[in-house]
Amino acid sequence: MKNGIAMFSLFLLCAGFSAAQQTSTNAAQQSSQPSATSAVFSVAQSAQVTTTVEPLPLAESDRSVLVLNPQDASAGTDSVVDVLRTDSSLNLQARGGEGVQADLSIRGTTFEQSLVLVNGLRVDDPETGHLNLDIPVPLDAISRVDVLHGSGSTFYGSDAIGGAVNLLTSAPSAGFSVVARSGAGNYGSLEQHMRVDYSAGPFAEQITGSRDISDGFIADRNYSSNALASESWLKSKLGTTDVLLATSDRPYGANQFYGPYNSWERTKGWLASMQQQLGAKTAASFGYRRHSDLFVLFEDQPSIYENNHVTTSYEGALRRADELGKNSTLSYGLEESGDSIHSSSLGQHARNQGAGYANLSLRSLGRFSLSVGGREEILSGGDSVFSPSVAASYSLSSTVRLRGSAGHGFRLPTYTDLYYSDPVTMGNSALKPETSWSYEGGLDWKPTNGRITLTAAGFRLQQSNAIDYSKTLPLTVGEKWQAINVPTLDITGAEVSARLRISSTEWIDLSYTAAHSGNLPPNYLSEYAFNYAAQNAVFGWTGQLPGAWGRQLAAHTQVNLVQKTTQTVYPLWDASLARNTGNLRPYLRLANLSNTGYTEIVGVPMQGRTVLGGVEWNWRIHRQ
Repeated sequence: MKNGIAMFSLFLLCAGFSAAQQTSTNAAQQSSQPSATSAVFSVAQSAQVTTTVEPLPLAESDRSVLVLNPQDASAGTDSVVDVLRTDSSLNLQARGGEGVQADLSIRGTTFEQSLVLVNGLRVDDPETGHLNLDIPVPLDAISRVDVLHGSGSTFYGSDAIGGAVNLLTSAPSAGFSVVARSGAGNYGSLEQHMRVDYSAGPFAEQITGSRDISDGFIADRNYSSNALASESWLKSKLGTTDVLLATSDRPYGANQFYGPYNSWERTKGWLASMQQQLGAKTAASFGYRRHSDLFVLFEDQPSIYENNHVTTSYEGALRRADELGKNSTLSYGLEESGDSIHSSSLGQHARNQGAGYANLSLRSLGRFSLSVGGREEILSGGDSVFSPSVAASYSLSSTVRLRGSAGHGFRLPTYTDLYYSDPVTMGNSALKPETSWSYEGGLDWKPTNGRITLTAAGFRLQQSNAIDYSKTLPLTVGEKWQAINVPTLDITGAEVSARLRISSTEWIDLSYTAAHSGNLPPNYLSEYAFNYAAQNAVFGWTGQLPGAWGRQLAAHTQVNLVQKTTQTVYPLWDASLARNTGNLRPYLRLANLSNTGYTEIVGVPMQGRTVLGGVEWNWRIHRQ
């Protein structure tokens, strides 16, 4: 620990001295061009730049990275879950609407093996991965979603075995604007969303809020999803200061969520973060998250069984990227994080870890590029984990690129994995951390006309001590799901995606992902690790309708074909239509048009056909 403090202090002094030297020469440049260490992806050249300093500019990593724009189909998206469904490599397992509880997994992994971040800071819940998408920031505040497929522990640490999802915000453009919408639909659905933007001179402010409620499509499946956020940006000679404050409150009926019980649950979240640029190459950041989870097994008889969990977590980071030459970048930094839980059933526990990382990116070595990195994570108790990675690419031509990568990943058990106990589930305090090696090889094709983009990759994930919940066959009366370590679990698969841009306002997206793990061990019944999306295909069209009136309408339709390992293929068809000009913009959103009866988590039925319509008020004053 003393060595870590010394290293951090030395790094801070060096970074501060370098930043002071650069401030006078870079101040003018910062107002007109992005920071050298901002996350700008080669697959999304027009993406807005944020103040986030990534552990590695992923455009230089030769990895499978997808950039999602929530505004591509604004009338058809109402939560982060809706946006993520456009990526076939992501398996969304929802229990309720509007993101009240949904699990995320990538490339056939479990829901706890995917890391979720906001502006590069961790927001995973240490209690349970079931709450990783219980994000306090409204979707209206998110300008971009970056998805890393494959192990990301070199860049982000624990949990990123399957990959990582980074939700990014950005400062509004100059002027003042208000966007507010209100709608209603079947099942007693109501929604109200708002965003207020202000930007003038060195200061910018954005306030967002959302409220989505429903009576539920069956008894005890009602919900109320509420979120509010404020983000402020201030530019100075030192760099941009970014302060984000967000909170959420989501009570919902949890009928069948954790067994054959009419349960009830309420989660609340608080998030505060600050990021400070220190010149053009260095940034310091700090984030604090508090989350509460109140669970009642029997809604009408809460005294029988009730859990009350409160988790807190923090993360501090100092990151820097130096240009060593025209085509080489060294990214490095130090991070410190910790979490704790106070629970009526899990007890009181806490842990922390510190890490240092470095990555060397060599671009345009003729037709080659290479990225090599490593991260040393020191855990509570003195244990440590080293996570190296390497990625390379070779350009066959100006339009075709081959790439490959390999990396180490790890995940610490959640507090639920370790200590939970209820009438149907039992944790295991002797669980070991999960570790993995991830390999992939791929091809990217982008013709010079820019109308078609095609990417394909094959991947393999080799896991040790994967955490699952299991039962032994034949079942005995009252047998619980028991948390265990699976000694080895390998996943092999492939993904392919294509975008055909018909015009500047119309495009077609196609993607397909298949994953396969080994067969179940004899007499083994798996709750999570062997219950994944074996195949997922996505077709989406975004554009405008024909005719003069049609050019004022933005339309989107998407069909997902999903096959879980324990189910046959089922379709999900969504569509939306909205006016895209004027101050008043009516919209119509249709979900599950096929009225498919399906479950994304075993035993939890999902909502049928849903129709919701409303109007958006869009008002703006532009300023130079």
